[in-house]
Amino acid sequence: MPVDDVQDGDDARETFNFAPGNYGLIYRADVPDIGARAQDATQNASEDGATTTSHMDDGDANKDSTGRPSYKLQAMKWGLIPFWTKRNPDYGSMLKTINCRDDSLMEDRGMWTTMKRGKRCVVVAQGFYEWLKKNGGKEKIPHYTKRKDGQLMCFAGLWDCVQYEGKPNFGSEDKHYTYTIITTDSNEQLKFLHDRMPVILENGSEGLQKWLDPKRTDWTKELQSLLKPSTSELECYPVMKEVGKVGNNSADFIVPVDSSENKQNIVNFFNNAKSPSKSQKRESIKSVKPEQEDKIFNDGDQRKTIDVKRSEDNAPMPGMKRNFEAVDAEKTISKETAATSSESPIKKKLRSATSNNSAIKVTPSKSGNQPITNFFSK
Repeated sequence: MPVDDVQDGDDARETFNFAPGNYGLIYRADVPDIGARAQDATQNASEDGATTTSHMDDGDANKDSTGRPSYKLQAMKWGLIPFWTKRNPDYGSMLKTINCRDDSLMEDRGMWTTMKRGKRCVVVAQGFYEWLKKNGGKEKIPHYTKRKDGQLMCFAGLWDCVQYEGKPNFGSEDKHYTYTIITTDSNEQLKFLHDRMPVILENGSEGLQKWLDPKRTDWTKELQSLLKPSTSELECYPVMKEVGKVGNNSADFIVPVDSSENKQNIVNFFNNAKSPSKSQKRESIKSVKPEQEDKIFNDGDQRKTIDVKRSEDNAPMPGMKRNFEAVDAEKTISKETAATSSESPIKKKLRSATSNNSAIKVTPSKSGNQPITNFFSK
């Protein structure tokens, strides 16, 4: 797909939320603004009761040194406005021509006649959105469709150029280029989503070359047969609902909702929590020496454990788990030595589990109460 010229390319900008009225990149033969079949434009306009101007014809299609027609990339507005339009239509009117049904092109008459004969193009895009309707249309879930091989999509389209009434000098700044995307029946893969889909032409295929050939100025069954459901391998998956608002634009819009790459998926927040893998756990076990096998691992904290001779008379000792780090095995505290030994790290008496007589007696302050911290300092 050679590109001999790029026109108004700055008007087309990358966006992940392309809407009607935006400027997209169109690939087409470098033919006059009135089309490859200029004489048909005047005839068709008179049949429809419309008017045209002869100065729209810029001459024959350009050719390179080998005689091959030249092709160009051009920025055009999505929402076709026919060349006979006298005034700039409102947004609602433009929405009616963002798509063109393939079956509306079968008969060689109607508003699309001039375009289908000599103003055929390819709309270049990475993919397209469609909304799955649930609960009687109350809930709409956006889905994104793209080629599985990662190549760009080539939608079959038609384009036109218009100059509104009151612009006698047809200068470049007065020309308005617009286009429409041709749709057809959905293939088996996308029928669950919608009954229509864009016509997708294979990149660099013979069918695409026929579609863009400016020499084919008659609408034939061969051209009509190109407008069929796609047989390419496609990927289709639900995406974020924020894409439904035109003002939003984010690369996350083409990321699957349930993908690990989707940062806004709350499920991924928990799945991404760091935890040692099985291989890391096995490696950790191998690195432990035999004499260290009695150590306890808790949240990365490593502490020594010491066997203490205890009886049922001894109640559990709060805080002793951390104090064991500073106590050697030879200095194990027993019930008999806990109350008398000056070396004991325990500063308060142990309460017997079988007798209340050994309970610690706390003398209340004059005020009748004490700060709770005093219980830990005694």
